[in-house]
Amino acid sequence: MEKQKYDVAEGDVSISPQRKIWAERNVSEEAKKWLAEDEKYFIHQSLSTPCLNVMARCEGPYIQDITGKRYLDFHGNDVHSAGFSNRKVIDAIKAQMEELPFCTRRYTNIPAIKLAKKLAEIAPGDLSKCLFCPGGTNAIEMAIKLARGATKRFKTISMWDSFHGASFGSISVGGEEIFRGDSGPFLAGTEHVPPPDCYHCPFGYSGPDKCHLECAKMVRYVLEKEGDIASVISETTRSIPYIPPKEYWKEIRKACDDNGALLILDEITNFPARTGEMFSFQNYDIVPDIVVMGKTLGGGILPFAGIIARERLDVMGNRAIGHYTHEKNPVCCAAALATIEFVEEKKLAENARIQGDYALSKFNEMKSIHRLIGDVRGKGLLFGVELVKDRETRERAREEAEAVMYKAMEKGLSFKVAMGNVLVFTPALTISRKEMDDAINIIDECLSEVERGMVY
Repeated sequence: MEKQKYDVAEGDVSISPQRKIWAERNVSEEAKKWLAEDEKYFIHQSLSTPCLNVMARCEGPYIQDITGKRYLDFHGNDVHSAGFSNRKVIDAIKAQMEELPFCTRRYTNIPAIKLAKKLAEIAPGDLSKCLFCPGGTNAIEMAIKLARGATKRFKTISMWDSFHGASFGSISVGGEEIFRGDSGPFLAGTEHVPPPDCYHCPFGYSGPDKCHLECAKMVRYVLEKEGDIASVISETTRSIPYIPPKEYWKEIRKACDDNGALLILDEITNFPARTGEMFSFQNYDIVPDIVVMGKTLGGGILPFAGIIARERLDVMGNRAIGHYTHEKNPVCCAAALATIEFVEEKKLAENARIQGDYALSKFNEMKSIHRLIGDVRGKGLLFGVELVKDRETRERAREEAEAVMYKAMEKGLSFKVAMGNVLVFTPALTISRKEMDDAINIIDECLSEVERGMVY
């Protein structure tokens, strides 16, 4: 069999040389035995099997392996906004399991109705019509199907480097090679444009103050040239992170309106409250036509997702858009409602703004000390540090970023690397100042070690 290559454009892959070295040094013998069993029974894929380690517990902002070692988790697969093992969510799940654990299709239930009503109440504008499903990938495809039905068109515009799920439909609109590779041909009509990557601008501009929003104008250009686009689909704030300029979404919102296309915003990783507002798009003073939610919607315990759309898009009553077996699962709905209530009660959007601003200020201070730091960016508790070999050329420091990640895990901090060189931090929204300082200090130490040549 041909020797497999791995995509160097992505970080955190499970088959890199540094991963193997780290595992030899840090994974216990007991864990190695379980990992071998895992490899034996699961199909191998780059971002999971072979797995990193074996978890035993998770609570608040921490995870713990089977040896008892705790890690402050600034990754969390974006499900842990309310903190792992959230007691309010667990109690809601237990109570609902005792009362009504499942609701067969053709029927509804009170937790589902309450959740839909709550989402309509907190969503701005006329976003008021919901559908639920088991996962974010399913929700993306429901959004696409609804847009097709409402516009009687089928084409989409989405972004290169984007991620919308792992199903065939979602990778067709997605833009990551690690998911798209060896899987085509893809759905017809899935057009792609460059993302708002201000640090590596594909149009050659040095920054958002120079570009005149060329990436947003490209969306308008394709809309006008194609003439029959159903929807523009994008993550509001990409978890690399890409943080678009303030006017970016206003430009695209107007382009969609001028050309009869719907705007679908994927907030699967950032709803609720991660960027300092309940919905990320509220930072940009626009209202999309359809919003996709997931990840944390299940409280970090259950797989659950959904969409909320403008009332005028309720036009497919003669078709089945989702109709999933667990569409209105009462236990999942109870978990989601408890999660949103917890975020509101604890004012976690405010905490995300405060702690996120603090982290950005500290990392910007570190930029003057660490030559590897090329860029610091973020919004709320979605923030990242891009490592480069040279600030002038902005060449990606991929091996160095991976080394920082593995060294940080040795010191008790977990996070992911995106695009091969961006350290991405998404802690629980309950994070305290001390926990944030602990994480920042670990990154500081690891950067110093790697800059001195201490790599794997």
